[in-house]
Amino acid sequence: MPRRNHPHRGRPAAPPPVGAATGWARSEAGPDGDWLVRSVPGAQATKFYRCPGCDHEIRPGTPHVVVWPADETGSVSDRRHWHRGCWQARDRRGPTNHRRR
Repeated sequence: MPRRNHPHRGRPAAPPPVGAATGWARSEAGPDGDWLVRSVPGAQATKFYRCPGCDHEIRPGTPHVVVWPADETGSVSDRRHWHRGCWQARDRRGPTNHRRR
């Protein structure tokens, strides 16, 4: 029986977005552009962050998401930590603190 787990020959595979290649971030398209999104479980949230959606703190132990533009390399300066609900509602209410966006 032939193996079926080899890449298709003759078609170069498109490189996955940074972060998505290792499975720790997913790509998400929205009205505000394309983003890479990574979920952070509460057990891994060890620092205080400020959510750009509501301008409230994300306390240690709080599950949240980290997002950055899909066309960027995902450097530390590009990443933003959001409450999950704020991230999902960003099309209805934009960031409150435009300096940090």
